[in-house]
Amino acid sequence: MNDRRSSLLSLSLAVFLIVMPGVDAQTRQRPRLDTGKTITRIAIGSCAVQDQPQPIWDPIIATRPDVFMFIGDNIYGDTEDMNEMKSKYDMLDAIPGFRRLSRRIPMLATWDDHDYGLNDGGANYPKRAESQQVFLDFFGIPTDSPRRSRAGVYDAIIAGPSGRRVQFILLDTRYHRSSLRPKPPNDPLIGRYVPDDDPQKTMLGEEQWQWLAEQLTQPAEFRIIASSIQVVAEDHGWEKWMNLARERERLFRLIRETGATGVVFISGDRHLAELSMMDGGIGYPIYDLTASGMNNASHKWRAYETNRHRVGTMNWGDNFGLITIDWKKSDPIVSLQIRDADGEINIQRKFPLSTLSRK
Repeated sequence: MNDRRSSLLSLSLAVFLIVMPGVDAQTRQRPRLDTGKTITRIAIGSCAVQDQPQPIWDPIIATRPDVFMFIGDNIYGDTEDMNEMKSKYDMLDAIPGFRRLSRRIPMLATWDDHDYGLNDGGANYPKRAESQQVFLDFFGIPTDSPRRSRAGVYDAIIAGPSGRRVQFILLDTRYHRSSLRPKPPNDPLIGRYVPDDDPQKTMLGEEQWQWLAEQLTQPAEFRIIASSIQVVAEDHGWEKWMNLARERERLFRLIRETGATGVVFISGDRHLAELSMMDGGIGYPIYDLTASGMNNASHKWRAYETNRHRVGTMNWGDNFGLITIDWKKSDPIVSLQIRDADGEINIQRKFPLSTLSRK
């Protein structure tokens, strides 16, 4: 980062921290999202190794987000020992940049496999209930929250006045997920898994599916659905919704049948950043903004993997996402961005909000 950009970043950060209310640094109480406030800037990120430096937090803060969405691999727990899991969350909480953000900016979170507890894990992870409570404790979820009693960390919240409502839907793609089909030994596909159309397998579990159907009928102008794994990409052999092809089709069908408009997906997991888009038959384009690798993306050039739906990529370098909505326009403008470790825009797609509605 050159001196001028560094100075501007420091000034922006300093001003932001002055105007934002503080939270007692000795507690893990997190600031709550003000549901009456108009939301214009949403930062997102995933894949943060807790025992390595995380300088990316200050560039995130400097974008002045109204909320930060942590969408999985928030730590690398990978354990059945809940004391070890807690100690790894403690390491995250001790990182100065994370402390500055988490004490001042409302945070919405779901998990992926590593903070769930098992690499590529699903319903087979034996400590999922215990891990859920550790997760909820860390993110300051109240004891009377429905998330304390349901099986899985999924959640939803709507913020903003009528005409400017943003719905945040946080899916849990781990707690109930069925086993994936491993690729055959001689399959040249790069990755571990191939698509499986077994109708008995599930991504979300029936209770979460019914909950999601209810959420999609709630009135909102713009909806962000956080899925820890990619929804749109289908060509690679790693974890993705297309591994359970019937479940992805059910997801798109549910959006169509509920009449939900304004839907954008966000995802993580991949240790790279990209924007994908497809026509899923819901009547408007399906965007999936993948922000992954807050401190563990590849720092060297690597070959691009195939993604027939990719419209922008950042194949190496730490990154985070930013979604902005300009509500002042008669047809609000949505911007989907991927920013690098210096806070510079690497990918951007702007479009009127009416693009995400049926013609």
